[in-house]
Amino acid sequence: MPIDCDADIVSARQKGRELASQCGFPTTDLAVIATAISELARNIVRYAVHGEVLVRLVEADGKRGIEVTASDDGPGIADITLALQDGYSTSGGLGLGLPGTRRLMDEFELLSDFGKGTKVTVRRWKR
Repeated sequence: MPIDCDADIVSARQKGRELASQCGFPTTDLAVIATAISELARNIVRYAVHGEVLVRLVEADGKRGIEVTASDDGPGIADITLALQDGYSTSGGLGLGLPGTRRLMDEFELLSDFGKGTKVTVRRWKR
């Protein structure tokens, strides 16, 4: 799903929630997954202007889950360690997006090339 504006954030959140529901996630997990998608998509709009969010069902080691990949060709993250600390923000926000998303999901991977873009992949496994 392309992410260019606030309306795209809402759309990505809804589509991710629908897919997670099809996988059989309970209501509480649907809210967690939707929140994580919102945070990642919001970062694209705020920092990169344009990017995309890919949401898909995954299976590994007998587990089923959902994977969300948010990618952009924006400015990248200069200091990933700092960006993952609660309260750190370069935009004047609360600085909870990336660290909060990392806490919400079971797996979190962030790749960023300063000046070239960022890719965040998160997974939540059905319990």
